[in-house]
Amino acid sequence: MRPRRTRQDPIGRRWATGVAGGALLAGLLAGCTTARSSLGTSDSSCYLALPTATKATGSHGRLQGVQRFTLSTLRNKAPHLLHDLATTAPGSETVCLIAFTGNFTAASVSDPRGRSSGKLAVVVSTTPGNHLLGTVIFTKAPLQFGHSHAG
Repeated sequence: MRPRRTRQDPIGRRWATGVAGGALLAGLLAGCTTARSSLGTSDSSCYLALPTATKATGSHGRLQGVQRFTLSTLRNKAPHLLHDLATTAPGSETVCLIAFTGNFTAASVSDPRGRSSGKLAVVVSTTPGNHLLGTVIFTKAPLQFGHSHAG
């Protein structure tokens, strides 16, 4: 006697094919969307300075923005900011600026520079190293810290 042929279960085969296809798709997507440790901006390394900057402003104010500059670029874009830091000699060519809005006085921030009071505090630190160079108080922002949004 011959063994009788049986039809394979079409639902089971579709299910197995679907599972295999899903696993293949998941593997392809995982390869395309690898985890990244940066924000994709040149300012990413400055986000490590946020705890230092928050402490320098006494946890007062609202984060306005973060920017990274070389000293020569900062000298061209915001000479008043660099002038207020003239008594500090940074050991790094690159600095991070972390801006906070609120009400600030020289007594309420660490290593105060600039005005005695104002609505904006810009914390300046080295990168790498995250060493506080000073907190400069302004009435008006010397640079654009926010991001523009289209649409």
